[in-house]
Amino acid sequence: MQGESAEGYVFSWTESSLPCGTQSLVNLGTKIFNERFMQNSKILHAHLCLLSAATIWGLMAPIGKAAMLSGITGIDMVFFRTTGAAICFWLISLCTAKTRNEKIPLRDLLKLFGAGFFSIVGNQTCYNIGLSITSPINATIATTSLPIFALISSALFLSERITWKKILGIALGLSGAWILILGSATASNAKAGSLAGDLLCVLAQCCFAVYLALFKNVISRYNTITCMKWMFTFSAVTTLPLTLPQVMQIPLAQVQTNTWAEISFVVLGGTFLAYLLMMHAQKTLSPTIVAMYNYVQPTVSSVVSVAVGLAIFGPSQGFSILLIILGVYTISRCGKSSHP
Repeated sequence: MQGESAEGYVFSWTESSLPCGTQSLVNLGTKIFNERFMQNSKILHAHLCLLSAATIWGLMAPIGKAAMLSGITGIDMVFFRTTGAAICFWLISLCTAKTRNEKIPLRDLLKLFGAGFFSIVGNQTCYNIGLSITSPINATIATTSLPIFALISSALFLSERITWKKILGIALGLSGAWILILGSATASNAKAGSLAGDLLCVLAQCCFAVYLALFKNVISRYNTITCMKWMFTFSAVTTLPLTLPQVMQIPLAQVQTNTWAEISFVVLGGTFLAYLLMMHAQKTLSPTIVAMYNYVQPTVSSVVSVAVGLAIFGPSQGFSILLIILGVYTISRCGKSSHP
């Protein structure tokens, strides 16, 4: 770097003019700053991916419900989501050299089959059928119970220690889910919820919690697109005997354009893009953090569902989500050290 002194002489200052020890400290400081900056940017990017995925999933409930009110069943939606996403992930993988040439040994392919079974087959089948018979608000409130079941799964499969504070959090969260279910059992209006639908949506969270606990290691080993194409392929093939006969009965000529648009959003947005974003973030953030972003979903879903008249948000739903949030907050306070 050059400058001019008071006498008018030009002086220069370069890295080589620094004392040896000072230069080493500068290099070390620069290296640490760059590493910290890159790590923080990576974490921020992961959080933004999760926020986007949760917002899309929040919109997916009322949009998917609207398609179901137009004659598309929950089983039909499972077919569109699994098959459509499998095709999308295969197409994008063939366009990228890294994913096109990535090889996965048979042992890990079997693990990806298990990951797909819990995160897609179990989760999407239960959720879509549940959504078809309950309100979109109740369906998304049920998703807020995921961190509770994620903790239970971690205790069962990963031997995570359960403290009394965590037990209190689990009790609060399950109480909230139970209030939601009981409210649906006594509801006279379909817009207020359905007992069977709420139970299926809660069961969907149990399936996804098992996936989060058991399969993070294998997911972290490979490219996100590679994992997704195999998981959705296995899931599409697994669900085909259940979904294909139902889909063959759809009067395609009678399906309106807006219904196809709603299905397209569920497949391309709520399945392809949202899963891609979630899987990318899962490689950086802990399962508990991933599960915590489920709170965005009921907020988005409730506002949209009530605004368009698809659901009713009553005191039982509000009290239910409050208990679930308190439960997960209590659990998260116990495990701050595990957060990235």
